[in-house]
Amino acid sequence: MNKTRRDFLRVSAGSTTTLALGLGVPASWVKAVQGRELWVPEPDPPSRALRLLILGGTSFLGPHQVRYALERGHSVSIFTRGRTRPRIYPELFDQVEHLTGDRDGDLDALRDRAWDAVIDNSGQRVEWARDSAGLLASSVEHYLYVSSTGVFYPYLTVGVTEELQPRLADDPPRDEPSYGVMKALSEREVQRAFGERAIIVRPNYIVGPGDTTDRFPYWPVRIARGGQVLVPGDHLDPVQFMDVRDLTEWMIRLIEERQTGVFNAGGPFPSQGTIGELVYGIRAVTTEDVEWVWIDDYDFLREERISAIVPWVMPRGNSLGHTRVNYEKAVAHGLTFRPLADTARDTLEWWYSDAVAPERRASPGFALSADREAAVIARWRGARG
Repeated sequence: MNKTRRDFLRVSAGSTTTLALGLGVPASWVKAVQGRELWVPEPDPPSRALRLLILGGTSFLGPHQVRYALERGHSVSIFTRGRTRPRIYPELFDQVEHLTGDRDGDLDALRDRAWDAVIDNSGQRVEWARDSAGLLASSVEHYLYVSSTGVFYPYLTVGVTEELQPRLADDPPRDEPSYGVMKALSEREVQRAFGERAIIVRPNYIVGPGDTTDRFPYWPVRIARGGQVLVPGDHLDPVQFMDVRDLTEWMIRLIEERQTGVFNAGGPFPSQGTIGELVYGIRAVTTEDVEWVWIDDYDFLREERISAIVPWVMPRGNSLGHTRVNYEKAVAHGLTFRPLADTARDTLEWWYSDAVAPERRASPGFALSADREAAVIARWRGARG
């Protein structure tokens, strides 16, 4: 990150005090932030070294899984098409076994091999989960499938737990299943092949260094720029997201501890977070002056076609419970959370590093451009007189 961009950031160790006392945080918010468990306890060392297979290991989750698995003393094989080299931790990929193939019909590199566990990051079709789980069921102890809370869409209920059965069919029917139904059907295929040895993890929004979307990066980049910042919804509107490092490290520990079953995975705290905590927490690691422009009129936001600026999603209709999925079971089984300040700071540093292509930074797919944000703010203030 160049010197100019460093001016956006305050030197911070990401402490709970820094987050709680972030500039611009009203006193009424400090107690709520201080009450969070914002540190990550040091995990016990694994009882044995494992042989891990990662299906897809070069995109977002994979590099973080590789880093943590190697740190924990495990050996790693990755199965990819051999077309992509990761943009973060690239040096670590000389320490893993590379198996080349294609989830869509070419699994030969996985035949006649054995691993302790497989992590399926790239399950984007039901057939892929069915074929790989079926092939590996007799040679792998555990199969961890990365699913999604999208299995609950439409999110008509607040606080859904793992007890709620996911939707297994679209209404009306579709030629290709929707994303949530595809994930639910893929879960079923893994469970059919592995039974009680299956691990299903359902994250909500995943964020942090290496993000392949421009959804969450919008917030730290925008707040670091300063000025009038549009924030949609009420201060207490729920948000759910988790740092990719918290998620992937917990996945490895689940495998080490032979914890199986289905887990909803959320964050960024052990209990429900809010849009207020999000923006004030990010503000704590930046230095530019910020003027918050809260727009809490959902009708106005709909007129402006602003239904989501992830991880905020308007809590109405089919998205009522989108960012209020219950993940207490995951916390009870060891899911931990680093400070939001760490996630914000590290995302900014990554965004302005060589790991992000200059053309992506020059034309990001952010929810709002600077011009559109300014225009919406002007109309909002005009409507209020």
